[in-house]
Parts: sequence; C-alpha cells; structure tokens
Amino acid sequence: MKTLAVDFLLKESPNAIAIVDTKLNYISYSNEWLEKFSLGGSDCVNKYVFDNIIETPDLFKNAVENGVNGKEHVNNGQKFILPDGSPQWLKWKITPSKLQNQGFDGAIVFLEDITAQQKEIELLHKAEKVARIGCWELDLINNTVHWTKTTKEIHQVSQDFVPNLEGGINFYKEGVHREKISYLVSCAIAEKKPFDTELIIITAKGNEVWVRAKGEVEVLNGKAVRLVGTFQDIDERKRIELAHQEISERLKITTQTAQIGTWNYDLLDNNLEWDDEMYRIFNVDESQFSGSFTSWSSTIHKDDLDRVLKATNDAINGVKDFDEEYRITNLDGTIKHIKGISKTIKDRDGKSFKMTGANWDITELRSTKLELAKNTKLFSKTFEHSAIGMALVNPDLKWLKVNKSLTDSLGYSEEELMQMNSLDITHPDDIAASNIYKNEITSKNNERSQFQKRFFHKNGNVVHAIIGATPVKDQGGNISHFIIQFLDITERIESQKKLEALVDVTKSQNESLTNFAHIVSHNLRSHSTNMGMLTKFLNEENVDGELKNIHEMIISASQSLSETIAHLNDVVQVKTGALEKLQSVSVLTTMEQITKSINGLLEEQNAQLHIDIPKSHFVNAVPAYLESIFLNILTNALKYSSKKRTPIIKIKSNIEKSHIVISFSDNGQGINMKRHGDKIFGMYKTFHKHKDAKGIGLFITKNQIESMSGKISVKSEVDKGTTMFIKLKQG
Repeated sequence: MKTLAVDFLLKESPNAIAIVDTKLNYISYSNEWLEKFSLGGSDCVNKYVFDNIIETPDLFKNAVENGVNGKEHVNNGQKFILPDGSPQWLKWKITPSKLQNQGFDGAIVFLEDITAQQKEIELLHKAEKVARIGCWELDLINNTVHWTKTTKEIHQVSQDFVPNLEGGINFYKEGVHREKISYLVSCAIAEKKPFDTELIIITAKGNEVWVRAKGEVEVLNGKAVRLVGTFQDIDERKRIELAHQEISERLKITTQTAQIGTWNYDLLDNNLEWDDEMYRIFNVDESQFSGSFTSWSSTIHKDDLDRVLKATNDAINGVKDFDEEYRITNLDGTIKHIKGISKTIKDRDGKSFKMTGANWDITELRSTKLELAKNTKLFSKTFEHSAIGMALVNPDLKWLKVNKSLTDSLGYSEEELMQMNSLDITHPDDIAASNIYKNEITSKNNERSQFQKRFFHKNGNVVHAIIGATPVKDQGGNISHFIIQFLDITERIESQKKLEALVDVTKSQNESLTNFAHIVSHNLRSHSTNMGMLTKFLNEENVDGELKNIHEMIISASQSLSETIAHLNDVVQVKTGALEKLQSVSVLTTMEQITKSINGLLEEQNAQLHIDIPKSHFVNAVPAYLESIFLNILTNALKYSSKKRTPIIKIKSNIEKSHIVISFSDNGQGINMKRHGDKIFGMYKTFHKHKDAKGIGLFITKNQIESMSGKISVKSEVDKGTTMFIKLKQG
C-alpha cells in the first residue's frame, strides 16, 4: 500500500522526476517528466533512459551514471546548443537511491528546463551592456551601496570596487551637477520622491561622461528603507543632442539674421506650419493664419499662380523638388519677390506625406539684379561704341575683351588680341613702367590710375597711348580684372615732335642767322671798304695803266662779293621747308648714285672705296640734301687725302633703335681736334692749306642734316684719318 502511494505521488508530482536502476533503466517517472523530456510513448518502464529522452549535455549523462554509482550531483543551470542551433538551459539534481539492507540500486533524477527564465536574464544582461545601463542599490538600514558590473564600468572603476554613498555622489562633476544629485537623493529619502535626471560625472580615469540616473524609493512603515535605480551612459546621445541644440539655435539665429522663413506642410492633414520669419515675410498676423494650403496660395500673384501650383504638384509627385521665384501680394497691396525651396519626404511605400522648405524675400535683390542688368547693358553699349579704345584685362594683363576702337588703333583683330598678353605688344622700354603701374594699382588699392606708354602696331609702327586703368574686385576683395581706357595720341605725339623739330630748326636758324649776321657784317663790310677804296683810287688816278689795274681789282672784288652773297643764299635755302620734303630714301641707292658721279676723281687718285650698307636701310630725308651730304663728305675725303698713301674710304651703316647711323672713314690728313674740334662746322673755317678750301661745305652739310632732325659728329687724328658719323631717323 505504501509503495502504491509513493508511486502515485511520483506520477502526480509537478516536477520532472525519474528513478533509474543501476543499469540506467527506468523504474518510475512523473507525468511531468514524460511530458517534457520523454521522446514519446506511454510506458517507458525498464527501458534504457537515454534511449527515450530529449537531447541532453554530456555533463548530465555523466552525472546520472555517477549517481547510480552512489555519487550525488547538483547543477543549478547548464546551457548547451541543440542540434537545430537553438540554446537550452537545464537544471538538475542526481540523488543515489538505496534499498534497506542492500547496496545501491539506482538514482533519483530531478530535471528542470529553465530556458525561458535564463533567456530573459541573458537578454537583460545583454540589454544592460548594449544600452550601457547598470543598476544600483542604496540600503538605508545597513548604509551600504551596491553597483552592478555595468555601473562600475561606466564609472571606470575595477569590478572589486566597493562604493559608498558619499563616494558615489563625489563622482558627479563639482558644481551644479553634484549639488543637484545631492538634492535629489535627499528629497528621495526625506520625501519619498523618485527622480530621473541627466548629469555629468568625472570617472575614475578623469573623463567627463553624461549619465542618466533614475531612483525609486522602497518604504517600510512609512519610512524609506532602500533606494534602487538604474544608471545609464548617455554621453554620446547627450553630446549629439547638445550639438543638435546648438546647431538648431545657430540655425534659428542665422535664419532670423538672414531673414529666411522655414515651414512644414503635412500633406495628409493639410496642415501648414510657419515660423515667425514666415509671418513677417508674408506680412500675415499669426492669429489670422488658418494653417491650410490656401493660406499660402492665396497670397501668390495671379500671373505666377499657375506656374507655382504646377511646381508644387511636381514636388508632391516626386517629379522634382520645389525651387521657384515668384511674387506675392500683401494685404496692403505691395508686391514682393519671393524665393522658395523645399524637400518632399516620403514614407516606406514611396508616398509623399510631408514637405519642408524655406522662403526669403528677394525683392531688393531682384531690384539690384535689374539695375545691374541695366548698368551692364549700358556699359556694354558704351564699351562697344566708345570713340576711344576700351578693354578688359586680367591681373596678368591678358586681354579678356576689346572694342573696335582699340583694334583699329593697334591693327590686330579681336581674335588675335585674345591670344596675347598686353605686354607682348608693349614697347620694350615701357614694360618695366607698365609692371610698376600695375603693382601700384594692385597694392595701394587705387581706384583709378593713368599713365602713358607705347605699343607696337601690327605693321610695326609705334602707337602712343594714354592708358586709364580701373580695378574691379570680386566678392572676396581681390582684383578680378581691370577696365582699360586706351586713348591713341600718336598723331598728337608726332605733331609735337614735328613742332619740337621746328622749334629746334628755328632755334638753330636763329643761331645760324646770328652767326651769319656777324659773318655778313664782317665780310660785306670788308667788301664795302675795299670797294670804297677802289672807287676813290679810280676817281683820283689819271694814268691809263693804273686805271686798268684798278678796274681789274674792282671786277675781282665784285666777284668776291657775288660769291659771298651766293653762299649766304645757299645757307638760307637749307633752312627753309626741309621737314615738309622728308621721305623714305634708300641709303645704298643714294650712295651708289654719288659714287658714279665721282668715278673720275676716284680713278684719278687711285682711291679705294669700301661700301657696307644693307639694302634694307632707309632714312627719312630730303633726297637732294642726302646726295649733297654724301657728295661733300666723299669729295672732302679725296680733297684732304694724304700724299703718303693711297686713299681708302670705308662707308657702312647700322641701326641704333629708331635711327640709321652712317659712317665715312678715311685714312687722309686728319684734323687736330684739340685745336679745331669746336670749329669744324663753322662757316668759312678751314684746317688745311688747300687752294679750293673755302670753309662753307661742312657748314652747309651740318645745316642740311639738322634740318632733317639728324646729327653729325666727327672723330679724327692728325695723319691717321677722319671718321664722319651721320645719324638720321629710320625710314
């Protein structure tokens, strides 16, 4: 009867229990065991236990085998992975079974599946670790504090750290954070108030960390006996939140400063939300704003309404985001120009449910743009049709744009100039000055500068211009380009040069006439005196022989007077109208013509003539003067040749800037330059005892050269020869 009662109680036990013999065969088991751990079947008695049991860990099998051999084993929870990959936790107790007066006959096995509880605990631990949430407890009876593992990790203390209330509070940052947690804990103890706060702690390693501390009060007999709560690391989230708040605040300030209004439109509820700036822009009272779509669309100018509504529908339907400029009409009738942009937000199904955007008043900008367009058009017309040259050049002086007047002045087409730098056609002598002017404008921020410089025309001629330069700056204050005004003053410069030449000629003429007056006064006075004396002699003499002699002397004096007057006439003719008769004359051709005319003299003296004159050398001269100059210099070289040697005359020319220099070198008698150097070109000055020397040839030659804006100079050494240098403008 007793055995039946025990067996009944075992079967009905709420626990999973099995009794096995020493061979590990079932003796008996509970219904709970059969339901939870048996593989099936209603009768397992005398069957091998591991043939009819769910998958179990080897540790359990070993424990059962040891149990039937008399060794007890207890396991409060063992995790293992089933063949299908899922986890399972089992808890068991193995107790040896002993029959009275006999040896061990088996074991009693207690087995419990604690998977559900352990999963929950494990998930809680994982959640605590992932969320960085720890727990804490303050026992007010025993005055002890307990921190979980995660709480200690957040405080960056070791796991064997033993906290206390004062030490825990001292982890909070000194100041408002520590004062606040002290106040909250005190209120919780005294007034049984829970708390939930976010503060900063200073960890054991000196790091600042934002934490969230929550506390609940346990009360016994109206007295707080325990505080329990959580402790969460929210540093990353909090710093992002603070940064977001800062950015949001800055954005708010920025939009207010920039006068940009923001809005949100709920497409599902037809609810439109505006910020304060939107009300200001649209001049709408917030209390009168209904928040519907028509509250906005009714303000749009009628001429822009269809376009704006279409753009709005396109944005809602995902065709393209809203980005439009349009006009609105305020209640007072004023019209504003508005710039509007928005983004459309869609749900997971791709359906638009919200629009968010911004608007700002561009009325002033629009007016500025219109004024700018007007000024730009006006500038373009002025630029293109200006009577003077105009251009745009970059800071490196490269042409960016030129007008027709400039191309006409320089001879290049617009396309040709676009490929050049302005310095490419600047006169070499003006390049340094151009760079200096540019640097002055750039460094001193001069609003405008003006200077004169020379350019080369496409045909090679020099173009004189007055350049006005105005710097234009970009938004960064840097010079983007220069506006150039180009005033061609070439004709003025040439006229000025002619005028200066005429002044020089006049001055020279005055000097010559003054000199000439002295000569005339002296020579004619001599002739006059001589003629007077001869006339007196003629009146007083009666002898035929003497009368005849006096008559011959009068004839000779008359001839001398005529010769003097002829010389004076030649000099006057040289000074008259030379500049008007200038033309481009070939130096080589003129020289060849002269040498032909004196071939007889050259052969008579067996003279050698060496000519080195390029065909390309032309000078601005009066052809007759140039022939006279060459003839006079060559005949002088032959006239004053040395009797000691064969006459050798070398003639050559070379270019010096814009002039041609022609030199005549001979090996004749030479001139004592120390004695006669300042008299060589004087009238009636002779330096050799030659029967034909009259001192008028070089005087006329010098005057002819100077009348053509040229110069003549001499180098000479006695008994070695003379070199004459003639410098005339290149033709």
